[in-house]
Amino acid sequence: MRFPFVTPPAREFDAVGFGLNAVDYLVVVPHYPAYDTKVRLVEHERGAGGETASAMTGLRRLGMRTAYAGRFGSDDAGRFGFEALRAEGVDVEFAEVVEGAANQIAYILIDERTGERTVIWDRDARLSYKAEEAPRGFGARGRVLHMDGHDTLARARVAREARESGTVVSLDIDNVYEGLEELLPHVDVLVSSQEFPRRLTGIDDAHAALVEMKLRLRPDAVVGMTMGERGAVVYHGGVFVESPAFEVPGGCHDTTGAGDAFHAGFIYGMLRGEEVEGCLRTGCAVGALKCRALGARTALPTGPELEDLLAHGLPLQGHS
Repeated sequence: MRFPFVTPPAREFDAVGFGLNAVDYLVVVPHYPAYDTKVRLVEHERGAGGETASAMTGLRRLGMRTAYAGRFGSDDAGRFGFEALRAEGVDVEFAEVVEGAANQIAYILIDERTGERTVIWDRDARLSYKAEEAPRGFGARGRVLHMDGHDTLARARVAREARESGTVVSLDIDNVYEGLEELLPHVDVLVSSQEFPRRLTGIDDAHAALVEMKLRLRPDAVVGMTMGERGAVVYHGGVFVESPAFEVPGGCHDTTGAGDAFHAGFIYGMLRGEEVEGCLRTGCAVGALKCRALGARTALPTGPELEDLLAHGLPLQGHS
């Protein structure tokens, strides 16, 4: 299935991202602890994360030229997150450091048996963007603009400006935020978490919720959702297109950031001119490869690693 739009030709960046960054404190436990108990940890690590910043990192690992706009705190975590992004080669000209603010953080418990995680997070209000504070001219610098759903009025302003320049706008969202109705009309591709379509529409059936979700966007927008071990699905033109998840080489160690990695792979496919089926498969492959190691970015793949899995990887058994 072809996309109803074409990504513009070469620009300064292949993809630009406006959204969250975070510093994650990851703790692996032998099992999720019951209430009022103690459990000895297996492994722990500090790592850089955040939906949009991690997606830009994933695309950069795959050889794309990327830039990030967002706010860091001036504390140690903020310095760590900023340097981690810059070290990957992501352009940070439009990134800001807010003096006196604490960086967004997350404490993440990972079950050693499955790699599934539980996230406990906090974000300093001073890191938020008002609409008038949105970075002007940023979205037009990339062939694709990718964002998350926070600070919706600022995101809407950047998305509107980007679409006016011909940039394709991609959105990753997991919850219903105030002002979302101002953002959705400016989105070309919305691939959400599995829970979001139900939260937006109140419809429990996943396929029916996607159909209703599409009605909230422009008629030519593409909608979809990631489904964990069951892969991902896109709905467009009255047709559902699904792709199974891949087996994680060596087994799943940590699912933190798997959705962000999926978006990096999906956008990578769009930038390379793939159709919807190819973008879904590439997104699922990048998501699987990320799960090889602890942290949102540690195991994000290179181009050769991705091509090897696409050529030789197996669909996750029982979820094909």
